[in-house]
Amino acid sequence: MSFSQSRICKGCWEQMRLPVPLRGPASIPFRAFGIRPSRMNPNTCTICELMFTRVMKARKITVDVSVLFADLRGYTTLSQSLSADTVSSLLDDFYDECATAIWEFDGLLNKTVGDAIMAIFNFPIPHQDHAERAVLAAREIQRRCQLRRELHVAEGAGLDGSELGVGIGIDSGEASFGEFGRSHRDLTAIGTVVNTAARAQSVAEAGRILVTSAVCERAQSQTAESKGREYHLKGFEKPIELYAI
Repeated sequence: MSFSQSRICKGCWEQMRLPVPLRGPASIPFRAFGIRPSRMNPNTCTICELMFTRVMKARKITVDVSVLFADLRGYTTLSQSLSADTVSSLLDDFYDECATAIWEFDGLLNKTVGDAIMAIFNFPIPHQDHAERAVLAAREIQRRCQLRRELHVAEGAGLDGSELGVGIGIDSGEASFGEFGRSHRDLTAIGTVVNTAARAQSVAEAGRILVTSAVCERAQSQTAESKGREYHLKGFEKPIELYAI
């Protein structure tokens, strides 16, 4: 599967059956009113980002999603030994590779925070197999980042090949999605599923993908060979079983 650009907004079509043009001559009048491809996924539009308050007349909704967190390991250490331009380039590459992998499977690149990203699958573009798509996106992130790392080593960027691995965590379940905050509104998802995915990522070693039992149950074709073990995650009273895939 490769990322292809849609001519209409997939989110508006799937959620409201509105054929909002994103590209081509038909999109020009829409752009005059600020309706253009979203930065979170270029196959969705800015209407998707406003649908809660202006279309659904609600500040947030409950959705069944898969949430993926990915973190670039070793970035802080490298930032102390490499030039600012080199470090900035490495981070840009990480963001670009993550975005492409996530968009290939219709995910939403919801946040970029420091050397980590957060992605959401199943909203606003719905797919019943969203857990499987999140797993496939995670594997594609690992593949792409590995190739980038090898390229940087070959170019003599000051890396020996052991740095800049990626740790990934994924969970599936219900989350609240919408605009949160008063002084600064943030369009994102919140809930236990988000917290669990973030904590799973925090304990995933470089090059490792850790998923919850919920993901394993929903994406059995991708997780059949995985083995689980209990982890004590920050903020959780009881151990959480995570599976390396």
